[in-house]
Amino acid sequence: MRKIIAFIAAVFCMYSLEAQEFLTPINPSSYGVHSLPTYIPKDSSRARIRRLKSIVPPPPAPVTYWSKKNEMGVILSQVAFSNWNAGGNNAVSGISSANFVRWYKRGNVSWNNELILRYGLNAQEDQKLRKSDDAIELNSTFGYRTRPKSDWYYSAKFTFKTQFTNGYKYPDRDNPISKFMAPGYLFLGVGAEYSPTDKKLTAYFSPLTQKATYVLDQDLANTGAFGVQKALYDSAGNIIREGKQTRTELGFLINSQWETDIYKNITMMNRVTLYTDYLNDFGNVDVNWELTLNLVVNEYVKANIGAHIIYDNDVKTRELQINENETLAYGPRLQLKQILGVGINYAF
Repeated sequence: MRKIIAFIAAVFCMYSLEAQEFLTPINPSSYGVHSLPTYIPKDSSRARIRRLKSIVPPPPAPVTYWSKKNEMGVILSQVAFSNWNAGGNNAVSGISSANFVRWYKRGNVSWNNELILRYGLNAQEDQKLRKSDDAIELNSTFGYRTRPKSDWYYSAKFTFKTQFTNGYKYPDRDNPISKFMAPGYLFLGVGAEYSPTDKKLTAYFSPLTQKATYVLDQDLANTGAFGVQKALYDSAGNIIREGKQTRTELGFLINSQWETDIYKNITMMNRVTLYTDYLNDFGNVDVNWELTLNLVVNEYVKANIGAHIIYDNDVKTRELQINENETLAYGPRLQLKQILGVGINYAF
């Protein structure tokens, strides 16, 4: 009976020390028992610790109020001919794009930031490279709502737009018609924004927005490009006063962005910006409208169909020289760009 009690006591001592990798040596002979091991096996202790850890829940993830979306893509199109009776020129075109979005929402505060980058080139047989797309755009909107369940925010909005490289009226490559920060546009205003949490829709209304136009190339500023005051010349053609490089306006701005699924794997993105100046020709509206359909083939391959319409009364079509003695000057015209292509898109 004494030996049985000693055996039970020794086993109890072994299994009561589960969290230790090694246990204190046990002398079974002191209890009159000679068949027990002198150590608890190492693996059995680790297995028990693993079982204990599986019971304890992991620590909660850190709370973050930021959300993000990153997309990079390339749209490609190509046509090639060989002994084609109908004729044609070989051509390759590509447009690279990047879109980075950051949202911050906490309580009644909302802060949305977006950076859009695009650049495209077109190569045709017997021609030099030509630019097909060029854009830098930064948008930032800060909003505050007075009620937690309201979809309306008191907002301040900042928008900046320009381009990467020189633009030309092809085939003329000697006289650029646009450059980096020529033009550059900056919008800064306050107003109200409608932004429901369950929809990919924003509508911003600002009765007080300042629009600044920058033409930081003096040659373009002297011609009065993009609405800045042009240079003043004397009768001999000498510059009396150089053209201004900036122009400031104050007006009313409406900006809307809507994204929706119109069919399976087909998404529509609609962006509209309307602006009119209070002081100079009020009621004459500048329009910037971009409509894009994204057709998803798989995770990485997408097809894009898009149209971009711009009308700005300050952007005049370049003068057309009919002959040595006659020049026909055009006014503002509707600008239209259409895109159709298949490309690779990567989101992270």
